Amino acid sequence: MDLHILEHRVRVLSLARRGLWLYTHPLLKLLFLPQRCRCKFFSLTETPEDYTIMLDEEGFKELPPSEFMQVADSTWLVLSVVSNGRAPSGCQATGVTKIARSVIAPLAEHHVSVLMLSTYQTDFILVRERDLPVVIHTLAGEFDIYKEEGGECIPVTCDDVSNGFLKPKPGDPTLHPVQSPQTRFCVLTVAPDTLPAIATMLIDVLFYSHSPPREAGAGSQDLDSITFFAFSLIEGYISIVMDAETQKRFPSDLLLTSSTGELWRMVRIGGQPLGFDECGIVAQIAEPLAAADISAYYISTFNFDHALVPEEGIAEVIQLLQQRQESGR
Repeated sequence: MDLHILEHRVRVLSLARRGLWLYTHPLLKLLFLPQRCRCKFFSLTETPEDYTIMLDEEGFKELPPSEFMQVADSTWLVLSVVSNGRAPSGCQATGVTKIARSVIAPLAEHHVSVLMLSTYQTDFILVRERDLPVVIHTLAGEFDIYKEEGGECIPVTCDDVSNGFLKPKPGDPTLHPVQSPQTRFCVLTVAPDTLPAIATMLIDVLFYSHSPPREAGAGSQDLDSITFFAFSLIEGYISIVMDAETQKRFPSDLLLTSSTGELWRMVRIGGQPLGFDECGIVAQIAEPLAAADISAYYISTFNFDHALVPEEGIAEVIQLLQQRQESGR
């Protein structure tokens, strides 16, 4: 298998819900007119606490600084696993698979913090730019690694970054509590040329269907339901996660999902905001699910992480994660 370091240099930020009005115009531009700002990597995720935005440097230029925006210090690079030389297609992926796990677990062991963004088509793993030497040394034995530059794939070897290698730090990762709201979700895609047909509905969902904001630390109790909506437009491919009730508001013939129409349940990780320095958070979920051959979509946000698993498997997933927590005490 090949591991590609994509050209995108990504910034990660939190936008306060009360400040959304200030960013309506640039967000509409990023959502519907990405060619106007040359943004090729854009993801917007709404949670009860805030909006998490991941976007490349061209897109980041569109967002004016304000008291409502909090930007993570680091620049992040995007990794993508390519099997048999094939890049992600428009076909539905299986979420955080054993392929992604083969990246996530070793990086956790070497104390590299990662963010995860699963889409309808593929999984993206984000690592801090400064951690790239450790990433390459850690994964070079498992993957042929290429760096995309100007549309070409340039082979990368350990010799290229030997001076930057850091040794693992001691210590075990913190096992975080998980909650599972009752909300059922759909993972969908839309053909880019039909996006204008649902533009009005998307605007209504994102800008006018507000629930009261919650404090970032208010995730310690079980949730009956949760506000969660994710939209990504990455290299021309669109991916949307919405709850089943919201899906009913859209024309059914324009939203594409799997032939089985599978529904997903959420596992929300973290009782308090997780931060960006802690390592092993994604692996805490991905490893046991991959070992049990359970597919999952994983979406990291500014404060918490979220995994979506098949609805019929939620009881098994909760049991697996509870067993892992108990064994780690």
